[in-house]
Amino acid sequence: MFSNKEKFKASFLKKLESMYGKSFQESTSRDHYHTLGNMVREYISSDWIATNERNRAANEKQVYYLSIEFLLGRLLGNNLLNLGIQQVVEDGLKELGLELSAIEEIEADAGLGNGGLGRLAACFLDSLASLNLPGHGCGIRYKHGLFDQKFVDGYQVELPEQWLRHGNVWEVRKPDQAVEVHFWGRVETYLEGDRQKFRHAKGEAITAVPYDMPVIGYQTSTVNMLRLWSAEPAPFPTNKDIMQYKRDTEAVSEFLYPDDTHDEGKILRLKQQYFLVAASIGSIVRSYRKKNGSLVDFHKRVNIHINDTHPVLAIPELMRILLDEEDMSWEQAWKITSQTISYTNHTTLSEALEKWPVSIFQPLLPRIYMIVEEINERYCAELWKKYPGDWHRIEEMAILAHGLVKMAHLAIVGSFSVNGVAKIHTEILKNREMRLFYEAFPEKFNNKTNGITHRRWLLKANPQLTQLIQDTIGTGWIKDPTQLRQLEVYANDSAFHEKLDRVKRERKLILGERIRKQTGMIIDPDSIFDVQVKRLHAYKRQLLNVFHIMYLYNRLKEDNGFHIHPRTFIFGAKASPGYYYAKRVIKLINSLADKVNNDPAIGGRLKVVFLENYRVSLAEDIFPAADVSEQISTASKEASGTGNMKFMMNGALTIGTLDGANIEIKEEVGEENMFIFGLTAEQVLNYYQNGGYRSSEYYHHDKRIQQILEQLINGYFPDVDDHFEPIHDSLLMQNDEYFVLKDFASYIDAQERVDNAYRERNAWLTMSAKNIAHSGFFSSDRTIKQYADEIWGLEPSFSRK
Repeated sequence: MFSNKEKFKASFLKKLESMYGKSFQESTSRDHYHTLGNMVREYISSDWIATNERNRAANEKQVYYLSIEFLLGRLLGNNLLNLGIQQVVEDGLKELGLELSAIEEIEADAGLGNGGLGRLAACFLDSLASLNLPGHGCGIRYKHGLFDQKFVDGYQVELPEQWLRHGNVWEVRKPDQAVEVHFWGRVETYLEGDRQKFRHAKGEAITAVPYDMPVIGYQTSTVNMLRLWSAEPAPFPTNKDIMQYKRDTEAVSEFLYPDDTHDEGKILRLKQQYFLVAASIGSIVRSYRKKNGSLVDFHKRVNIHINDTHPVLAIPELMRILLDEEDMSWEQAWKITSQTISYTNHTTLSEALEKWPVSIFQPLLPRIYMIVEEINERYCAELWKKYPGDWHRIEEMAILAHGLVKMAHLAIVGSFSVNGVAKIHTEILKNREMRLFYEAFPEKFNNKTNGITHRRWLLKANPQLTQLIQDTIGTGWIKDPTQLRQLEVYANDSAFHEKLDRVKRERKLILGERIRKQTGMIIDPDSIFDVQVKRLHAYKRQLLNVFHIMYLYNRLKEDNGFHIHPRTFIFGAKASPGYYYAKRVIKLINSLADKVNNDPAIGGRLKVVFLENYRVSLAEDIFPAADVSEQISTASKEASGTGNMKFMMNGALTIGTLDGANIEIKEEVGEENMFIFGLTAEQVLNYYQNGGYRSSEYYHHDKRIQQILEQLINGYFPDVDDHFEPIHDSLLMQNDEYFVLKDFASYIDAQERVDNAYRERNAWLTMSAKNIAHSGFFSSDRTIKQYADEIWGLEPSFSRK
């Protein structure tokens, strides 16, 4: 049906009529989208079936990637690109009077993630399929995802995300493969022969129903699977209040990250995490038993990878199955489990290393708690043998301590591999945050620097730059992105500069038009597009960016001799609903935007744009248009970052601290092709450990800082009352935890270097070209190959087309 445009047109019209019972003339844009989506899904169905059959027949190792988030974005355009049928579809639709780009706009972004964690998981699935590796995702089918963000008077307001309102054309519901998941109740013990056995009694069951989505590789016949679980009432619930049971059940897969500031929210989050692993492992085990019978060699053919600590209950859940259902000894079950599970850590923030109160954990998951308790007892006994008498060390390393279940500790103990996601992140884990564990289990720790799929973030998101690269160095880089290095030959070429400049301006015009439609603002495409798009968190320091804008605005108002190249500051970020400090920063950005954008005295030299509801489809317009990539987290806090890689691949220059993958970007492209500032990770960690930082000193000795902080509380921003006082107090009364004031002067100096460099257009374009040329290292294909070779022991199912 996609062999040529004539066959496509005929198939499209026939499919539309059969699906909707109406003529093409009567059809709507949504009809066109669903028709095309169904055609694509049918087109790949034989490859999807063949991939599953091939994996079953080969009986080789498969990996299952468990993640609480999968930030997929729209799939239609990406699938057409990977299948190599985009041009046929585009040409055929055009002859029918339709625009493919308009049809793509109909698709909702799949509401399954928040930020880098979920987007990384999506990139990994793409790379697994494109490298013909047998790897599948397991997640939750959130009905309303995170939330839709709206700004009302500059404040963030959260609305339920409605990505499933019109259905999901890519999913296939599989009720026959549902899994029962049990909560609450009690554990009964009984003897079977001379063996003590356990059963879960008087519990509450809910049904996990799988929805499978195809993951299509680039120019390959491999179609892997993303399995998403939906929580539904069990057929025969024992609850007396059936309506309350129904509401409680459906809440499990309703929202991503429910507010956990109260016990009800904590219980719901823990239910979500166990629901994900119990359903996924139940499904994996059932499939394995069908093929192999016994689970004795399970670890030789299955790898379960947990993406951060959210799915760490996979460890006691697999133990439960091996102990209670397979009748294995503890030693045999532990050997299989600890050789099946591998774990990626994504943070050095202590608050992100999950800890669950035993008072919540034990009643909700009684049998799982028993197993965790036993794991802890045996593990602490081993530590005692290794470190006799060192009670403090054992207390620090325990899984259960002070009434808490420490999930990161459980993840390390029960996994055969623990990896960080950037070189510096892994070193901080080994030498500081998890030093005691590294000393005990050095063989487990390794680094896998994150990557992004260049198919999504260059080929699809930036066809103009893609065409320029193809015209310049050919197409080999598409399957081997390290070949982008060939562009370095053209980095000083004036003809290439002219073309690169034209591409960037076209992308800025595209984003400018989107901003006009969304906000009504007119953006100067010749201004510097200075962009910070990422989750709103204090350590990511959107506040430092805001203070720079306030400094520029103050200087322009007060000093007629102060000149800057016109600059447009673009923000995109969501703050967690319960994270009130971050929501105040959002209001501050919007209040500053109102002041700057409506001041005729500035003459358009500064613009501030905060695009609401940041998501993948919006990001695909932002990254190609950016000139400056803001990667300004407090050094040591950002595990890796992947936005920095997307900006780099699209020719933006990084202004950033030596944090996360910024360090490896510097190693690849050279410090002369980016703008580094601020404290190093070692300096930050030294302050945390030894003290010595007093933010008030920077306030008293830098008039720029004084002016900015006073403007937060002296009525400079009208109609906010004392709304920004907590920001002011966090910097002075609470001593500026993330060193915003400490790094301020260095950041201003770096921004002045940005301004000066942009005026030297050819030099800037040389730097931009070098960034693109060195971005191939940060392909997720490289990352996934390292996981496959060095952690999972995974082999391609067959070679590429």
